[in-house]
Amino acid sequence: MTERLALTDDELAALLAVGSDVCDADLAGRDLTELVEVAGPAPRVFRRCDLTDARLTRGALIGATFEACVVDGAGFGQADLDGSVWKGGSAAKAVFSGADVSDAAFDGVDLANTVWRDTLIAGAAFTGCRLVGARFDESRGLGATFRRCNLMLAGMAGISLRGQELDGLRLDDADLSGADLRDTVWTDSRLRGAVLRAAELDGADLRGADLGDFSWQEAQLLSGATISADQASKLLAQLGIVVD
Repeated sequence: MTERLALTDDELAALLAVGSDVCDADLAGRDLTELVEVAGPAPRVFRRCDLTDARLTRGALIGATFEACVVDGAGFGQADLDGSVWKGGSAAKAVFSGADVSDAAFDGVDLANTVWRDTLIAGAAFTGCRLVGARFDESRGLGATFRRCNLMLAGMAGISLRGQELDGLRLDDADLSGADLRDTVWTDSRLRGAVLRAAELDGADLRGADLGDFSWQEAQLLSGATISADQASKLLAQLGIVVD
C-alpha cells in the first residue's frame, strides 16, 4: 500500500504554484477550493492521492490529470475539468454537478453512483469504467461516448448517443427513457430490464444487444430498430408463435 504524505495548505500551495505534480498526498476531507480556483502555470497533476470527500468546488482544473487517485465522495461542483484525464482509481459518489468535463477522458475509473446534474459532458469519453447507478439524466452536451462500461441502474434519460457504436455496455435496469439512440450499432452489450420509454431507436441495430426477457407488450418501444431473427423469435414465442 502506498504511504501518503499529509501536506499542509502552504506546502500544497507551493507545489501548485510552480506546476509540480502532487504525488502520494493525503488530502482526504480537505476543502481545497481556494487552492485550485485559480489556474496554475501548467495543468494540475495528482498521482496516487487520497482526495476522499475533498472539496474542489469551482476548481480551475482544465487539462488536469488524476492518476490512480481515490476521489470517493469528492465535490467538483462548477469546476472546469475541460480536457481532464482520469486514469484508474476510484471516484465513487463524487459530485460533478455544474462542472464542465467537456472532452475529458475517464479510463478504468470507478465512477459508481456519481452525480452529473447540469454537467457539461460534451465530447467526454468513458472507457472501461464502472458507472453503476451514475446519474447522467440531467447532464448537458452532445458527443459523450461510453465503451466497455458497466452502466447498470444508471440514469441516462434524455441522453444522446446518436450514431455511435456502442460496444461492451452493460445497461441492465438503466433508465434510457427519451434517449436519442438513432442509428446506433450495439455489440456485446446488455439491455436487460432497461427502460426505453419514448427512446428514439430509428435506424438502431440492436442485433448485438442482449434484450433479456423483453415482453411482447413492450415490443412497440423497439419501433424503427433492427433486431435479429433469434430476438424476434423470442418475442413471438410469447404469443405461442414458433418461427421455423
